Amino acid sequence: MIVLGIILLIIGLVAAIPVLVTIGVILIVIGVVLELLGIAGHAVGGRRHYY
Repeated sequence: MIVLGIILLIIGLVAAIPVLVTIGVILIVIGVVLELLGIAGHAVGGRRHYY
């Protein structure tokens, strides 16, 4: 999810499409939160790790 967010962020910045930039930032934040919860040992949505 973090990688997809970075790709959308880059495409949005290069193509000057603000919607892609916004979606990219949101995906990066969600990915980081899920990664931190996984590292802390909390199972979110029935999954302990998100790959």
